[in-house]
Amino acid sequence: MAAIFRKKFLVLTAIAALLFAVFAALGIWQVYRLQWKLDLIAAVDARVAAPVAPAPGHGAAVTRENDAYRHVSVTGSYIEMAQTLIYYPTQLGAGYFVMTPLLRNDGSYVLINRGFVPEGKEGDPADYRPPAGEVTVEGLLRMPESKGWLFSRASDPVNGKWYRRDVASIMATRGLVPFAPYFIDAAASGPPGQLPIGGLTVVKFRNSHLSYALTWFAMALGTLALYVFVLRYERRPPSADEE
Repeated sequence: MAAIFRKKFLVLTAIAALLFAVFAALGIWQVYRLQWKLDLIAAVDARVAAPVAPAPGHGAAVTRENDAYRHVSVTGSYIEMAQTLIYYPTQLGAGYFVMTPLLRNDGSYVLINRGFVPEGKEGDPADYRPPAGEVTVEGLLRMPESKGWLFSRASDPVNGKWYRRDVASIMATRGLVPFAPYFIDAAASGPPGQLPIGGLTVVKFRNSHLSYALTWFAMALGTLALYVFVLRYERRPPSADEE
């Protein structure tokens, strides 16, 4: 009996130790992820609130970690004939983001998200025509959306159907080079209701790492409690029926 109990004890301990270590490690990893997400949110908030700065040039090394949501400005002339409509769901409902290339003085292009046009109102481009001549645009630097969500539709450049703000694909289709490796969400301008509606950038990050960490730590403690319970059950004195 002692040998059987010892074997059960070793197997039970090994399984419990493995599960406890895995759950605890996952909890610790989520704590690190939580701190990373808080640092990211703080950095983005600082960039959004910072004074406007010139947008990086087309050859600049721009990264999501260091440059996303920077408050920037750029000067140039809109290329209306190369305008692209991106079908997108927003807080105002479904519709289209109006993406218009801007030609800068150095001969490079930067794609500007001038704003949103509700579905059904995109038929007459004259309603959201860009201003002529040289303009200065202020807004937030955004990284391109080269990949869609799990169930999102793929863009169809041949038929002019776009579902993501993929800078490289749009500029290649329009034949505009060189171009900046980002786009700019233009700030709201003009009277209320004027198309396109700017300033719709959503600066929000999903942060569930604390709840995930607590869940994993709870599972680790639950494993420990179950181990103690089973161990005490196995060590109990045998009843009369078991003898």
